[in-house]
Amino acid sequence: MLAHVDEVQPTLLIVDSVQTISAAGIEGAPGGVTQVREITSALVSLAKQRILTTVLVGHVTKDGSIAGPRSLEHLVDVVLHFEGDSRGRLRMIRALKNRFGPTDEIGCFELGEFGLIGLPDPSGLFLSRLHTPVPGTCVTVTLEGRRPLVAEVQTLVCPVNGNELCRRVTSGLDPARVGMAVAVLQRRAHVQIGRCDVYAATVGGVRLTEPAVDLALALALAGAKAELALPADVVAFGEVGLAGEIRSVAGIGRRLAEASRMGFKRAIVPAGSDVVPPESPMKVVQVRELKAAIKAGFSEEP
Repeated sequence: MLAHVDEVQPTLLIVDSVQTISAAGIEGAPGGVTQVREITSALVSLAKQRILTTVLVGHVTKDGSIAGPRSLEHLVDVVLHFEGDSRGRLRMIRALKNRFGPTDEIGCFELGEFGLIGLPDPSGLFLSRLHTPVPGTCVTVTLEGRRPLVAEVQTLVCPVNGNELCRRVTSGLDPARVGMAVAVLQRRAHVQIGRCDVYAATVGGVRLTEPAVDLALALALAGAKAELALPADVVAFGEVGLAGEIRSVAGIGRRLAEASRMGFKRAIVPAGSDVVPPESPMKVVQVRELKAAIKAGFSEEP
């Protein structure tokens, strides 16, 4: 490969994948610690000598970490993680490491029949766009890096028969946070869903792991249990504590601006959010506890 680079003199080198390359005179099988370290070091030296932009493609394990030796991450300047659900259209590139810039930005792409297409505004992919509100749904605004994304949480609550075990099925949400939301609703807001099957999912295949999604999840579960639908123009975000309190989250101003741009008129946010823009066109309701959030969400007057 190095001889081919000397012959072609490229301005961009993409190696797919670094775990499959072997070098003569180096012990170990391809993908081993010694092989990957030596090959990556040689490619880094080549890139610096020729001022050659080099992209190394590596495998990842099921938990998302780079397969093989961690020394690969230490040798390179930038680590980008390409992720997405194989059943959905959305693909994201996250910067996990950057020696020369920030890591709080992501790239969003849609995978179609013509390949990957950049999405400057991916928020519309994560909404169901129903004509009438449906019980068990709530819209939230999550921050992916510095980019606010409007996404919808959908839940379904079904009573179990007899002594059957209750099921907790999630898709795109953290199962632990879903279980915590069910427990807090049961103990602090007296929403009796302990003896029910709970299904919780996101729209569009997006994965929401941020604690700010807790409030929207709790409101969706409460609405699913009571067969009440939130108004279509309401968004909610905030972290729910075990005592039933609503904790503040970062980037409230950016979240409200994105929700307003998408046409939402009312927002339920944690109390004490001093960064709420006073000139915001939205009706912002600040709540301190989960009971107040449920009342604000399902009552006609905030």
